[in-house]
Amino acid sequence: MDDVYTAVQPPIHGLDSSALSGIMGCISIACWIIVFTPQIYENFKRQSSEGLSLSFVVIWLIGDIFNVLGAILQKIIPTMIILAIYYTLADILLLLQCLVYTHRNKMVDLKHLSPATPLLEADPSHQAEPRPAPVSEPVSRAKVVFYRLLMVATVIAAGILGYVFSSSTHKDTKKPHDDPLEMNMLGQFFGWLCAAFYLGSRVPQIVLNYERKSCEGISFMFFLFACLGNLTAVASILLKDTSKQYLIINASWLLGAIGTLFLDFVIFCQFWVYGE
Repeated sequence: MDDVYTAVQPPIHGLDSSALSGIMGCISIACWIIVFTPQIYENFKRQSSEGLSLSFVVIWLIGDIFNVLGAILQKIIPTMIILAIYYTLADILLLLQCLVYTHRNKMVDLKHLSPATPLLEADPSHQAEPRPAPVSEPVSRAKVVFYRLLMVATVIAAGILGYVFSSSTHKDTKKPHDDPLEMNMLGQFFGWLCAAFYLGSRVPQIVLNYERKSCEGISFMFFLFACLGNLTAVASILLKDTSKQYLIINASWLLGAIGTLFLDFVIFCQFWVYGE
């Protein structure tokens, strides 16, 4: 997923900038593990993916594939490569869900447009009793905000616990020196492609929201966790090292994360403008 696979290793001693980088990295990982769940649940609850741009999902998936290739070629730590593959698989699951619901709803529409349907409906003996609309208990705004804050706090706590566990696991591991970070040109190429596709993925969703004048069908928490994941990933990179070579190697992932943060802010503004 977006730019989270940068190498983050927990330090052994103290809560210095390296430790903070490790904490931010673990929180970012926790956000990206959970990020697709709210949208997949939203689609399942509505039995529809209407409102979620298919182009958005497809372009994001392409970015994920380049993410995996870049992570492998740039020799990122194995945990990050596994997570990058996980993001790709989760994105494929979301895409399949969208395709299934889109196909199912099209079949229902074609059935309603069938010439046989009006004939059956014209016969009073074939008219079914109108079904009462499902009644759902209204949820107060305060309760919604509370649940969302609870979800965010839980994910952040999971990230911190993950860092603590990782630190205790590696506390006896000693490295004589860190391997020098070398630039892999092909890995960088895929990294910049990844950033370009991540930035481009938001545009179809923003346009669709504007055309519909609504954000109905997309999960607020989906984009919130994406924002938190990118924000903590950027913090993790900058806290770990600010040397010129390190920043140049991570430039594409920094640009992708910061750029998508700005575009996600646009989507949050749409949630506010359209009253959702």
